[in-house]
Amino acid sequence: MSGPAGRMMGPPTEKSMDFRGSGKRLLRQLAPEKVTLWVLFVALVFSVTLSVIGPKILGSATDLLFAGIVGRTMDAGPTKEEAVEGLRAAGDGRLADMLSGVDFTPGQGIDFGAIGTVLLIVLAVYVGAGLLMLVSTRMVNRAVNRTVYRMRQDVQAKLSRLPLSYFDRAKRGEVLSRTTNDIDNIGQTMQQTMGQLINSVLTVIGVLVIMFWISPLLALVALITVPLSVVVAAKVGKRSQPQFVQQWKTTGTLNAHIEEMYTGHSLVKVFGRQHESAEGFREQNEQLYEASFRAQFNSGIMQPLMMFVSNLNYVLVAVVGGLKVASGTLSIGDVQAFIQYSRQFSMPLTQVASMANLVQSAVASAERVFELLDAEEQEPDAVDAPGLPVTGPDALRGAVELENVSFRYEPDKPLIEDLSLRVSPGQTVAIVGPTGAGKTTLVNLLMRFYEVTGGRIAVDGVDIAKMSREELRSGVGMVLQDTWLFGGTIADNIAYGAAGPVTREQVEEAARAAHADRFVRTLPDGYDTVIDDEGSGVSAGEKQLVTIARAFLSDPVILVLDEATSSVDTRTEVLIQKAMARLAHGRTSFVIAHRLSTIRDADVILVMENGAIVEQGSHAGLLEAGGAYARLYAAQFARAVVEVE
Repeated sequence: MSGPAGRMMGPPTEKSMDFRGSGKRLLRQLAPEKVTLWVLFVALVFSVTLSVIGPKILGSATDLLFAGIVGRTMDAGPTKEEAVEGLRAAGDGRLADMLSGVDFTPGQGIDFGAIGTVLLIVLAVYVGAGLLMLVSTRMVNRAVNRTVYRMRQDVQAKLSRLPLSYFDRAKRGEVLSRTTNDIDNIGQTMQQTMGQLINSVLTVIGVLVIMFWISPLLALVALITVPLSVVVAAKVGKRSQPQFVQQWKTTGTLNAHIEEMYTGHSLVKVFGRQHESAEGFREQNEQLYEASFRAQFNSGIMQPLMMFVSNLNYVLVAVVGGLKVASGTLSIGDVQAFIQYSRQFSMPLTQVASMANLVQSAVASAERVFELLDAEEQEPDAVDAPGLPVTGPDALRGAVELENVSFRYEPDKPLIEDLSLRVSPGQTVAIVGPTGAGKTTLVNLLMRFYEVTGGRIAVDGVDIAKMSREELRSGVGMVLQDTWLFGGTIADNIAYGAAGPVTREQVEEAARAAHADRFVRTLPDGYDTVIDDEGSGVSAGEKQLVTIARAFLSDPVILVLDEATSSVDTRTEVLIQKAMARLAHGRTSFVIAHRLSTIRDADVILVMENGAIVEQGSHAGLLEAGGAYARLYAAQFARAVVEVE
């Protein structure tokens, strides 16, 4: 990308990936939501507690059912102990061991009333758990949406504090991708994973507690597979994270390409570059596909591996639990509950593993957003920066002075060296010179889009480095060669130049002064005609007239015109020059022009070459001197003589 004065700028420097640091910083973004997070945590604690005790209560219903079946098959009269001893005496010791752990009464069948009561309790427990989970989901949405809202605000505020040099070297599509795609990805991922991650951790803790309470041996069996799960998650996660970083980096690059091709689609067609544009899109789309595929594949294999580990855990618990039931040391209901707990224990681990790809993707996006938020900002305004009064005896007059100004875009490439200039209030100063001479750079320094690297620029005797940028720019009106309109009506676009509310009459008066009124009234809805940000429906020259009318409405003390009439026809240009002469009366004006016919009446003409003023004077005086200005004028207005033989 070519920056000001034709310099070439590369892409922003890429930082190395820091998953842990970026992850912690992303979590710190949730700090303002402490109350909401505490409500979320409490709701999840009670929800998980109810979910964990549910299988244990349900297991007691199974025990009641099995005890009724066993009791119904035996004769009434003897006690449970006598019945078990009778089985041992009959040589059926295994059955006696198993029934010794069953609380049955010989001769009594199934107690459906007791089972019904247990089932109602289980229903109430699970309904309560569901309601609390609903509360926690609501809290997650609240916390995440507020956090993403603040991140968007931070990014917007950051963009307003970044220097122009940042946007010179950063592709617009890349910046847009960070502020939209990446932040959206962070919000969606946090909504999907945050509550679930907390729920999974609490579930694992709760299930472990009750598993050790039921049977320490079975709990240890269930824990055998945990180290294997951790190793699987760590190995796969380590391979996946770089791919997610590459995925979002490539997404930004592809968006930048699409934005550039869409903005310049007319030129792409004019020069027949559709094939090259499509080929560039195909290559970057292919890169995005490859990065996305590798990221999703590497993280996608985690869930099948975790399911295998979970099934292995299930088999071990079932086998050992069956042996303990056969030995009479554990009831069938407890084994049933334990099998449910083994699933509840494995499921959170599997869920956490399956969410790893989402978390890695979110952290990769967060790192890109934080890289934008950490970009070097423009120098802050001085704490005691003086204001520039618009009215009163001390109002801004427009005297501009450059004292030994030096500037360079790159430290080792000087552009302007030891430039001095004094402009009196109300003077019209024209700046001419070849491309890359530093004309626009000089205006950028005056507007404090860039800071001088040496010397100083003063307005009314006050160093602009000691003024606030807002106050400085409030007294300056600027019309650029590249027009900028936003989506809205013609009237809204003109009124954009006013500091406060304006009437329709003021808008129309500014349009008439800029000779825009005539073409605006030919539009379908006149001043209420809606245009988009590309200015569809109006020509390039008409867009320029709207921006000039905007400058008229701002009523500036200092006027800057950077090739402001380059897109209008000759007749309209003459009319605008006359209008600008009225506007410039009593104001300091800086006019950058390539068409020298437009600056003949300037009070002072500055001729710049290689960042230095090589000539200055009036139009007639410079022509008479026969120097650089005279050569430029002659080259522009010379008539070639062609002899045809």
